[in-house]
Amino acid sequence: MIRNSLLIAMLALVLAACSDKSAPSSESGFVPSKQTPALVVETFQGSKFDLSEHREKWVAVNFWATWCAPCLKEIPDFNAFAKSRKDVQFIGLAYEEITREDMSAFLKDHPIDYPFAIIDVYNPPEHFETPRGLPMTVLIAPGGKVVKTFLGPVTSSELAEIIGPPAPQ
Repeated sequence: MIRNSLLIAMLALVLAACSDKSAPSSESGFVPSKQTPALVVETFQGSKFDLSEHREKWVAVNFWATWCAPCLKEIPDFNAFAKSRKDVQFIGLAYEEITREDMSAFLKDHPIDYPFAIIDVYNPPEHFETPRGLPMTVLIAPGGKVVKTFLGPVTSSELAEIIGPPAPQ
């Protein structure tokens, strides 16, 4: 009986975590005491990503997973947006337990053109709230303040509505 209840609870959590419905967004994508969240990660591509080095740009911090269908829909859209906008930096945070080999195999069918890191689900970035579902995207304005948190899928068009037109070159 307890085993069945646990199985049902886990199934409900998985279904809720990977939903096509967007929940209302908020500005709570960071620890309340932090006005400008910090993030330093070793990327899958082998370099260091330090959020503080991107304060002159908009930054989209995208929590995702390979098993999340809405997350997979975002990747090509984010790839195109990242290439077209020099004033926007994406950083993907693969929020799952996955080996480097499995991620490499995944990337053959789902290339990601912006930096991303595999995040330890038991030790998520401390300046960001633990995702209640995936995908979750935190949009940070130039200067470092969190502008909006999207729980559920978001499109580049929705991001562009907040960011505005590209900065003149």
